[in-house]
Amino acid sequence: MKFMGYKRADGKFGIRNHVAIIPSVVCANDVAQAIVRQVQGTVGLFHHQGCCQLPPDLERVTDTLIGLGRSPNLGAALVVSLGCEGTDHARLVEAVKDSGKPVEIVRIQELGGTSRSIQAGIDAAEKLVIAVSGQQRTGADISELVMSIKCGASDATSGMASNCVIGYVADKLVDAGATVIFGETTEFIGAEHILARRAVNPQVEKKIYAIVQTMEERARSLGCDMRKGQPTPGNMAGGLSTIEEKSLGAIVKSGSRPIQGVMEYSEIATTHKGLWIKDTPGREPEILTGMACSGAQMMLFSTGRGAPQGFPSMPVIKICGNPETYERMRHDMDINAGLIITGQKTIDQVGEETFEKLLHVLNGEMTKNETLHYHSAIDIYNLGPVI
Repeated sequence: MKFMGYKRADGKFGIRNHVAIIPSVVCANDVAQAIVRQVQGTVGLFHHQGCCQLPPDLERVTDTLIGLGRSPNLGAALVVSLGCEGTDHARLVEAVKDSGKPVEIVRIQELGGTSRSIQAGIDAAEKLVIAVSGQQRTGADISELVMSIKCGASDATSGMASNCVIGYVADKLVDAGATVIFGETTEFIGAEHILARRAVNPQVEKKIYAIVQTMEERARSLGCDMRKGQPTPGNMAGGLSTIEEKSLGAIVKSGSRPIQGVMEYSEIATTHKGLWIKDTPGREPEILTGMACSGAQMMLFSTGRGAPQGFPSMPVIKICGNPETYERMRHDMDINAGLIITGQKTIDQVGEETFEKLLHVLNGEMTKNETLHYHSAIDIYNLGPVI
């Protein structure tokens, strides 16, 4: 099974050929945004971190930006640095450059401020876009795919329809030799023992329990129980009464294959194959960033109430389990899994339809959130306070 992708210098295959504009710190966002507005073919990876954080988080932000910059969906990158940030912008540039991509950097303080940096950035971005724009797609085996999966704005139909469809596709891809990554540690709670049974060895089983315990302890450190934030008000309005009920539906999207291991948030999938967990929260900006950082070329996203957002450098296919939501939001939803609820189609039938859609997107077809430019939901998951 093949798809047509852009072969990168490091041997990976991208399904998009963007030039990323990457601010190394929140203070550089405005300059980066001005560059993206002006230069076609660029995408901005705007975030709110990079300064006044504890060293482990500054290292995590740098590592995450490196993972984003090394994504096979990017042909090149331009880093926008303020000049006094806490992230290591020099390491960021060198690590992305080591993947074989053309990389440039503009430093706002050295250039003399905003207007000069915007002009220098536009010139550099234009040069990069022209350099990569002529690259042609070539054949790649489906085993080169890294697919990420998520559910959001869930209701009772998610666990009965759209999550089941993603689980069907996940199994099919794992069997074909691809990599599938799922996360949302908060939504394992109450069902972690079911996932742990699928671990390939006792070490992976222990790690699954450990990340859930750590997530719960973070909530308790603020004097709260996780169940006061999960399920969300929207989940409850959609018929999900407890976190355990939500988790039982959420883990269905992982399919049924053995779990090979647990990845850290900023970890890049290198030799990973099969089904993996990435330790992430459930909120879209942080988990989508973590998945794109892993090197995932695309995402399957299940929703019941309707979550329209995507990600700048990673196409996101929206699979809607609620037939009423699909009709209301058909311009945002890519797949109508609500037909399972109405009895018009089976899980297998919608699963095959979704797999066909996946192949089209791999080969260049745009998702609905891509066409609408609804893809600015990006942020980086940090562990400590802003200080």
